[in-house]
Amino acid sequence: MKLTVNWLREYVDCALEPKAIADRLTMLGLEVDAVEPLHAGLDRVVVARIEEVTPHPDADRLVLCQANIGTEVVPVVCGAPNARAGLLSALALPGAKLPGGEIRRSKIRGQVSAGMFCSGKDLGIGADNDGIVELPAGMTPGVDIRVALGLADTMIEIDLTPNRPDCASVVGIAREIAGATGGRLLRERLPAPPALAAHGLPFTVVVEDGDACPRYMARLIRDVRVGPSPAWLRNRLQAVGLRPISNVVDITNYVLLTLGQPLHAFDFDRLAGGIVVRRAHPGERITTLDGVARELTPEMLLICDQVQPMAVAGVMGGGASEVSDATVNVLLESAHFNPVSIRKTSRALRLSTDSSYRFERGVDPALPPVAMEMAVRLIHELCGGVVCSGGYDLGGDTIAPPPPIILRRRRVCDLLGVQLSAERIAELLNSIEITTTVDDAENMTVQPPSFRIDIEREVDCIEEIARLVGYDAIPVTLPRVPMSFAPVDAGRSLAAAVSGIMTANGFWEAVNYSFVSPAHCDILKLAAEDAARATLPLLNPIAENQAVMRSLLLPGLLENTARNINYQQYDVRLYETGKVFVNRGEELPEETRMLAAVLSGRRNPDTPLLYDQGEKVDFFDCKGVVDALVAELRLQEVTYGCDRPAAHADPDQFCRVLLDNVEVGCFGRLLPAVAQAYGIKQDLWFIEINLDALQAGRAATPIFRELPRFPSVSRDVALVIADEVRGDEVIRAVTEMRQKLVEDVQIFDVYRGKPVADGYKSLGIAIRYRSPEKTLDEATVDKVHDKIIQTVLSRFSGRLREE
Repeated sequence: MKLTVNWLREYVDCALEPKAIADRLTMLGLEVDAVEPLHAGLDRVVVARIEEVTPHPDADRLVLCQANIGTEVVPVVCGAPNARAGLLSALALPGAKLPGGEIRRSKIRGQVSAGMFCSGKDLGIGADNDGIVELPAGMTPGVDIRVALGLADTMIEIDLTPNRPDCASVVGIAREIAGATGGRLLRERLPAPPALAAHGLPFTVVVEDGDACPRYMARLIRDVRVGPSPAWLRNRLQAVGLRPISNVVDITNYVLLTLGQPLHAFDFDRLAGGIVVRRAHPGERITTLDGVARELTPEMLLICDQVQPMAVAGVMGGGASEVSDATVNVLLESAHFNPVSIRKTSRALRLSTDSSYRFERGVDPALPPVAMEMAVRLIHELCGGVVCSGGYDLGGDTIAPPPPIILRRRRVCDLLGVQLSAERIAELLNSIEITTTVDDAENMTVQPPSFRIDIEREVDCIEEIARLVGYDAIPVTLPRVPMSFAPVDAGRSLAAAVSGIMTANGFWEAVNYSFVSPAHCDILKLAAEDAARATLPLLNPIAENQAVMRSLLLPGLLENTARNINYQQYDVRLYETGKVFVNRGEELPEETRMLAAVLSGRRNPDTPLLYDQGEKVDFFDCKGVVDALVAELRLQEVTYGCDRPAAHADPDQFCRVLLDNVEVGCFGRLLPAVAQAYGIKQDLWFIEINLDALQAGRAATPIFRELPRFPSVSRDVALVIADEVRGDEVIRAVTEMRQKLVEDVQIFDVYRGKPVADGYKSLGIAIRYRSPEKTLDEATVDKVHDKIIQTVLSRFSGRLREE
């Protein structure tokens, strides 16, 4: 947003210098990008009166002028055809820096010239370069030309945030300055709009889409003389970077910048029957004012006559009804459009204008009549038009004001850290036209104005109070910090602990997207009734292969593995912790925190090649990782089961993890066909653990024991038992006897084959004994060992292996 200081002072009582105004705006939260004096290069250009004109002795097209600059008369060589005695013009004295270069005292064809008379183009105030500027009679020679022409001004450029469309106008900035300085907003300079009646008008207005166009106004001005704008209007528009076009168009731009309400002028004689505000028809086209033919879609709002589109509502007018020098009758539009509709249209057409910039952020619905009246008066004054009585104002009575807000004084003071009375708070808000009524010492009622679309809650009002008090005036206080801490999320703590254990076991952590391809379920051969097939589809997926929320972590790790192998990294150990999502229909999806890991390649990839035997990871490496998790997390009642292998696992090398007889995970070898579907041509082992279910397990209380002082005694035994008896059942049978001397029980061998009979296996068990009080003798160990062996043999109907 650009404006000038003089323009601003027309609407606010403020004597601050431009730099002070910029500082105040910055402290109000409006970022000032630039403060630039206008026409700074004209500081050596003055009003001069030509006292005498004589022919140049050595040039037919030049004349020698004697120019009175107030303190002296200087000679000036001039070639302008309108140079004559008695003319007041602008003289650039030596040292002046004009767009064409610096002016110097010089000789032209042998005659001294102490300056240069300037055209409008030389001064940067017009395009006329056919002659020198002719100033009105009565100006005093020697006066700075900027003062004489009212060009002494300063431009301020402000970078607005999207939530402050009210500041995209001179009046909006004036309101902010009034609130910050205590000055008075000069509202008497804004015209009071009359009530309009649509009787006897030679045109009609129909609004077919009241949601996209809540308010539409139209008035007719006849016998308009279209031509150049007066100097003050041209200068004001040029000061903020706009090119003057014609008086009618310049007036609409001037009102836009002054009030923030876009207007549009139609050549009434080029309209067929009247105005229709409607959506575009399929395949409809319009050539806009920039000369581009644009394809329209049914979502776009148009301003049409009875035959064709005349403008893209809120964005740009059409060339078919453009105001030109031949225009006599002008139909003026002032409307309020839905911001969402304008935003979509502007983006679809890739067309951004000053109008769309304001409409898509939100324009005050109460502004159209004020802007209409200001523009009508200016057209009548500057263009000589006759304003037709009456006009259309459709929808203005249906726009409801924003709901009131209850503001609590105590809440204001608590959030800002300052003590303010209810009366002072009301005074601050009223200074920027946010109507506030004091109900009692603690409560106020705030009526948000229609131009502040960003004020919806109590805290929005408090933010306004903070701006007006001044952020630099709010004292610095230390926050009150209670001597407590938030409860630790057990799930996150468990995930962190698991990550540490996996890293300690040589795994690298992977982080994958939660959006995956729905094809993973088919690749993994999941059963139709598998819960993981209940994927949650995304409404707006970013890619076809990321269309659903993941229900498993394993597919992401398989893709990671394939990528590593493609980069010749064949030894892979990856894990990931994260949530998976299962669709529950109308309910929120079920979220479960999971751990997944994959192993592939060599068992000891970091061993030097000289000593590397090339051993590959196998089922027991996978189980060892799970055992490490169980041990480090101190979980009790963990068992393993081999029934119901997963669809994507080798049924001969698969195991489920049970906690208190409830399944919490599984591990095993991935089916080669599944691995190859992911581009993996080597054996791969996987682990999947439900961390939420694992969290329910009972962790053993850590107990400190001193280091053993006495030696241990080990006994190995080979038992022949039925093949269906699981090894962990044998180990559990030993530990459940709770013999004090038993320190550890391990299975070191499983054998099937001759001489062991079919249906049986030989199970090698190592038992370590130790006493914390003494060194064990053979008799004591044999007694306990024999008792354990007899109990196990009896329980499982086994026998000792003899050979």
